[in-house]
Amino acid sequence: MYAYLILVGASARDPRFSFADPRTFEALDLQVRFRSDTTLILASPDTSVMGTLDDGVIIGHLFGEDGTPVSAPPTAADVERRIVSALWGEYVLVKSSTDGDRAKLTVTRDPSGGVACVYSLSDSTGFITSDVSLATRLGLYVSTIDWTSIAHCLAYPYVKASRTALAHVRELLPGCSIDALCGTSDTSTAWTPWAHIGSHERYRDPKEAAADVRQAVAKAVAAWARLDSGPILMELSGGLDSSVIAACLQPEAFRVIACTLVTPVPGADERHYAGLVAQHLGIELVEEDLRFDQAHYEFPVPRSSSAPRIGVLQHAADEIMLRAGERRGATSYFSGGGGDTVFGYLMNAAPAADAFKSSGVSAGLSAIRDLSQLHQCTFWKAARLTLRKLLYASTRTRVPDLSFLAERAAVPMEVHPWTQAPRGALPGDCDRVADLVGTQAFRDGLPRGGKAAVRMPLLSQPVVETCLRVPSWMWVAGGRNRAIARDAFAADLPAAAIQRRSKGNFMGYTGACYRRNQKGMRDFLLNGELAARGLLDTKALRQFMDRELAIRDQSFMRILTLCMIENWVRQKS
Repeated sequence: MYAYLILVGASARDPRFSFADPRTFEALDLQVRFRSDTTLILASPDTSVMGTLDDGVIIGHLFGEDGTPVSAPPTAADVERRIVSALWGEYVLVKSSTDGDRAKLTVTRDPSGGVACVYSLSDSTGFITSDVSLATRLGLYVSTIDWTSIAHCLAYPYVKASRTALAHVRELLPGCSIDALCGTSDTSTAWTPWAHIGSHERYRDPKEAAADVRQAVAKAVAAWARLDSGPILMELSGGLDSSVIAACLQPEAFRVIACTLVTPVPGADERHYAGLVAQHLGIELVEEDLRFDQAHYEFPVPRSSSAPRIGVLQHAADEIMLRAGERRGATSYFSGGGGDTVFGYLMNAAPAADAFKSSGVSAGLSAIRDLSQLHQCTFWKAARLTLRKLLYASTRTRVPDLSFLAERAAVPMEVHPWTQAPRGALPGDCDRVADLVGTQAFRDGLPRGGKAAVRMPLLSQPVVETCLRVPSWMWVAGGRNRAIARDAFAADLPAAAIQRRSKGNFMGYTGACYRRNQKGMRDFLLNGELAARGLLDTKALRQFMDRELAIRDQSFMRILTLCMIENWVRQKS
């Protein structure tokens, strides 16, 4: 969706990249969009770039509080100050300034992470880009795997970290800033979820919370939809999150085509609920088959990929959605991705613990009753789990997955800046923020984003900020998960979709794919780069993969993860 390359310091003055010879960049479909003594910004013709009034640039899209695009160039200082309040979107802000006699170049990435941003800086020179292959093709960087980072990926495969799997390349995490001319790679936090969670921010009235959540989601969906000129392909699973997005895509205002995937095994077949929602909203629903022969463990990864994030299922589903959209002329894809996290879908007793700590015994007991209904357990079991949650420290510790790994693969986890909870933070709030960090990896698993716009409105800043203000116990009111979102859109969706408790899953499909490809995956891993580097416990791996998979054994998911990382390594070696 966005393609840019920022040359910093000495790189910007390199005679090989002279402004007088635009042929240097034409092959990459890049144009010079900004130039100063210390900075050269290149971007593709269809990437939105807006100058600011004080020598800055905004790459991407920026909206006002009401969702209308910002067309007049604001001052960079104003954008930076208002990043946590009135302005939002998908953007990278590049701000030039001076600190005494020293030039400064501050780069800020928006909290949703909608515009990719990786960088390689040393001694105040280097590059910042949406796609590391642009730097590689210009001779600025030689692609080299960072094997310590690969070990980190093996132990924490879905943890978003500033370290990438490429040597000397880091990612500017969403909501963070970096001074690109300071000679170091130190970053700072420009936006944090904790600014919207404190007791002074919390909703007290569930009806007010539901109304504001509905308004925020509708605003974000409409803002993104208005940017797209052609048909919209709505990925409609029939679950609550995608149904909420579909409800905001008014057919009288936008041309919407809903698409749902159908697998040859039960579990993920969502046609019934997707059909109810599409019929209720008056939009077309198309069904696309997700066959076994479309799931591959070895496939090309995008040149822009800087870490292994695309698994077997993600690749297959992404390819099918891309082709479905291309056949129908879609210019954008809308997804409910991140909805479980944003709508407070916690599967533990933290909401009741939060209610006790924040609102007292009565609210705590009420939340325990809601949890017992939600999880269909006794009140006393829910109470016991709540007490345990109250006694434990509020910060959730992620445990590494060391299965099938050699001892040398064990590395400490990189700490994400958002997980640094303030004193007195509630257990549920810590869990919600940890889950929000996890959603930052979603976009990396959607390679079609390099060919068309992929919209995830539920990760937009106004939606996230509004939902963070909703106390965790309100999300489980009445024994319903995501209760506030259900109430917010009860008038817009069929009752069956609002009241639905089940969730579709692809476990049956992925399990069948594993069984069909078990021998090939075994050889792929045992004869691969990870094994050659001594990162895998090949004995344990061989023992597991030489036997038939037991019923209800989900250990095969770990094998699919290892294949994802092995495939990326082979593509980048």
